[in-house]
Amino acid sequence: MSPSIVILLMFSSLMLLMLTGQRVFGVMGFVGVVCALFLWGNNWDTEMGFNAAIKLFNWYPMLTLPMFIFMGYMISESGVANDLYHALHVWTGGVRGGLAIGTMLLMVLISCMNGLSVAGMAIGCSVALPELVKRNYDKRMISGIIQSGSSLGILTPPSVVLVLYGMIARQPIEQLWLAGVVPGLLLAGLFLLYIIIRCWIQPELGPVLPASERNFTWREKIRVLSAGIIPLVLMVAVIGSFFFGFTSLVESSAVGALGALLVAFFRRRLTKKVFYNTLVQTLNASAMFMWIMMAALAFAAVFDGLGAVRAIEGVFLNDWGLSPWSVLLLMQLSFIILGIFLDDTAMLVIVAPLYIPLISKLGFSPVWFGVLYTITCQIAYLTPPFGYNLFLMRAMSPPEFTIKDIYISIVPFVLLMLLSMALIMLFPQIALWLPAQFAR
Repeated sequence: MSPSIVILLMFSSLMLLMLTGQRVFGVMGFVGVVCALFLWGNNWDTEMGFNAAIKLFNWYPMLTLPMFIFMGYMISESGVANDLYHALHVWTGGVRGGLAIGTMLLMVLISCMNGLSVAGMAIGCSVALPELVKRNYDKRMISGIIQSGSSLGILTPPSVVLVLYGMIARQPIEQLWLAGVVPGLLLAGLFLLYIIIRCWIQPELGPVLPASERNFTWREKIRVLSAGIIPLVLMVAVIGSFFFGFTSLVESSAVGALGALLVAFFRRRLTKKVFYNTLVQTLNASAMFMWIMMAALAFAAVFDGLGAVRAIEGVFLNDWGLSPWSVLLLMQLSFIILGIFLDDTAMLVIVAPLYIPLISKLGFSPVWFGVLYTITCQIAYLTPPFGYNLFLMRAMSPPEFTIKDIYISIVPFVLLMLLSMALIMLFPQIALWLPAQFAR
């Protein structure tokens, strides 16, 4: 049996077993180990899984994941976001859609502190959503803002998704984080512009707060701005210490976790319940990432042994005669389709063994491709039927937020993500300019 047929069988088996509802890591690990057994035998099937586990546990940068995850959940659980939202409430409540604008700004600030989407969803639904509903903001506007804004967490530093991509693609994490800054700001700017224009045209979607709720003195307005110092200090402590060489990546993640802990302590929010909930959520998320990566390493070992990259390269460039840009567009399309059914980590580890080596051979930057991949992950979070943010929004929103409302709400924001992806593909320097400045 030719390697190409085996590769096709592996992918089709993987997709078929996914439909059974089994966990991603179980399906991937099973297909990889079984294929190793039938291809090579001689105990390779058990050794591949064992070697994948040992390789993962010896992977020192993996220590960054639980640290960054802990930082995000501690910020979420300790109520720091409430202080931020109050500050934004004070400053933006007097304009059309002011609280919607404030909510999006909150999502941007939270993204700079956690590197995850789920933490942003939890904060948006628990802090911003009740306030927006109480003040008669449009349901679909609320849903779209919270879902799209929280997805920025995986693009802006300290993005956990970009850390995972850097580990698998063997790319410098600092370059990937820098590459995500301008695209992240571009997306946030497009989201804000959409909110402002839409609320200006249709004021009923985001009514201005009554004067009684925004009657603050300048002294009070200046005082509440102190809440914004926390994300700034944490961002500088985590990202700045790493970029300027004071700490390694693992050390900077520890600085972030310790910083979040100290913030909660000095604000007297570090209760036993907060600490326990943060640890449990950190353990759950870290274990999920590690199981998926371990299964992916076993799965990828079979691909490497079969020469899958050479086979795919031969099909795209020689048999089909596609140009490098056509191949890139097919890759992006496959990511978007896979994102309908899989989470971001599963998407990455399934196709990384094929796409990342091919990207370099096609003459594209792996750092630039990492940003494009991350935006497709953001789209995957918002696209039915299995978008994570859709499920979280339905679970954490009031009954009047119907599935139809939640699905329709994300359409304009997904279109803006596709627009940003097209701009970054047409103008790669949007992602590559900042890394180039620090590389000098």
